[in-house]
Amino acid sequence: MKFKADRATLQRALAHIHGVAEKRNTIPILANVFLAHDGRALQLTATDMEIAVVEEIPSEAEQAGRTTVPAAVLFEIVRKLPGDVSIEFEQVDGEAPLKLRAGNYETSLNVLPVDDFPAMVAGELPHSFQLPANVLRSLIDRTKFAMSNEETRYYLNGIYLHVAGEGAEQRLRAVATDGHRLARVEADVPPGAEDMPGVIIPRKTVAELRKLLDEDNVPVEISLSETRIQFRVGSVLLTSKLVDGTFPEYERVIPRNNGRIMRIAKQDMAAAVGRVAAISQERSRPVKLALANNHLTLSANSPDQGVAQEELGENSVSYDGEPMEIGFQARYLTDITDQIEAEAEFAFADSAAPTLIHDTQAPAAVYVLMPIRV
Repeated sequence: MKFKADRATLQRALAHIHGVAEKRNTIPILANVFLAHDGRALQLTATDMEIAVVEEIPSEAEQAGRTTVPAAVLFEIVRKLPGDVSIEFEQVDGEAPLKLRAGNYETSLNVLPVDDFPAMVAGELPHSFQLPANVLRSLIDRTKFAMSNEETRYYLNGIYLHVAGEGAEQRLRAVATDGHRLARVEADVPPGAEDMPGVIIPRKTVAELRKLLDEDNVPVEISLSETRIQFRVGSVLLTSKLVDGTFPEYERVIPRNNGRIMRIAKQDMAAAVGRVAAISQERSRPVKLALANNHLTLSANSPDQGVAQEELGENSVSYDGEPMEIGFQARYLTDITDQIEAEAEFAFADSAAPTLIHDTQAPAAVYVLMPIRV
């Protein structure tokens, strides 16, 4: 096996796939990237048996072949090589180390047998459709912060993608919740998705998919069954198992009749929360909101550090409801305001009921935040 690869192109491909390789190394072959050259192009594959990512890049070869090398080591070497050099790879036979040369740099990487590298089969995927990369990116970015990471509630450890409504009212929805906050974002239903089953995309798959959407604003081909999902973004193919569980009936926790409405500039709210919450080192860092006529007072206290308070007036706040007080965890509040473009609308019922939050410039997004006692 002997081939050359452009450093920048190889680094970009490895950046896409090395995160999938198993870092805990419980099964050594899963820490490796599978390199296969057919004389025309180089194909790189990484898998942890839950996700598999395959990417093909242009490459010249004197001799085709296949091998596996540690993904993280190869990525670090390629990343630290200088400039736009061409990297030469050579392996004398299937068990010999893979030699890597670039300029004055040379190294040898230990390999593992290619026959030990597992293949992840997607199986039949009866539902297929396309989404623009920017639409899929928006669905992910506006919901991923609310995914849970509790193993006991594994069915919340991902984004629930499904079609809601009937006929002309159908909408493609992405939903995530950890039980403390909920994010729901909608998009138009693309042709081919009308009858898709509701699926829960695992959080690691969400993270790896998001990396692919940073660079390419191209149509993303999506195929899925009830157990597998596959995304093709340019020359990259990501296949993943789905969470085997039932997503809760989230609509029941979205309040319908919250009548106390506060509108506030996103930047003013986020900055004030950050300054007030800085007084406390507690992980939860509660912040109290006291609302009166076009006036908001944010406050926090810490038994060890003291108290902090900031007032926002009518230049930032619009509120004409009855005076009320309510508390939220600062990080949860910031996570949601980070999704707002310019102005947030808070709809309150009382200090103990879930609060509904809208982005006034993006009505397709809805957020729900549970209050805490302060």
